Amino acid sequence: MTLDNFPSKLLENAVSEFAKLPGIGKKTALRLVLHLLKKDVAEVQRFSNSLTQLREGIKHCRICRNISDSDVCNICSNHSRDSRSICVVENIRDVMSIENTQQYRGVYHVLGGIISPMDGIGPSDLEIESLVRRIEQGEANEVIFALSTTMEGDSTNFYLFKKLKNFNIKITTLARGVSIGDELEYTDEITLGRSIVNRLLFEQSLG
Repeated sequence: MTLDNFPSKLLENAVSEFAKLPGIGKKTALRLVLHLLKKDVAEVQRFSNSLTQLREGIKHCRICRNISDSDVCNICSNHSRDSRSICVVENIRDVMSIENTQQYRGVYHVLGGIISPMDGIGPSDLEIESLVRRIEQGEANEVIFALSTTMEGDSTNFYLFKKLKNFNIKITTLARGVSIGDELEYTDEITLGRSIVNRLLFEQSLG
């Protein structure tokens, strides 16, 4: 059987849906679908229900825009966190990476991406104005830029710096333990943790 000659239309449809996932080709999709076919109906139903519940029930924290089960995420609602320190990240994966270091006790602001003209993503497509509003409301005394050290990440950092530099806050960035061109989620926990602890003023990084 080739991947263009399925014995069942139901099988073909399922494989086509799995193959739409990032990093999943048709061969891998077929292997996953055949694996599910070996499971009993109840187990597959639980798998299906978890995806439906995820899509229908997931929320974004009204404060930091992180993914959450409620209107305010567990980090923002945790009174032991330092709400005056806001770490700006690209996405939920970066929040998880930083949390895994156990070196940061502040809160976050999830932009939902980075400025990338090549991909048609501009400042208005990101959660930048909501960050500015948090600063205007006096929620922070420090903003930490923790975006990927790519050209797009650096451009986004500089844009944010221009938006925030006139506020009475400290603006810092990760120490360059994170290599140039690295995405945060692929940086090891020790290196990332040290980069957070040893962060420097953003203006110093411009030199």
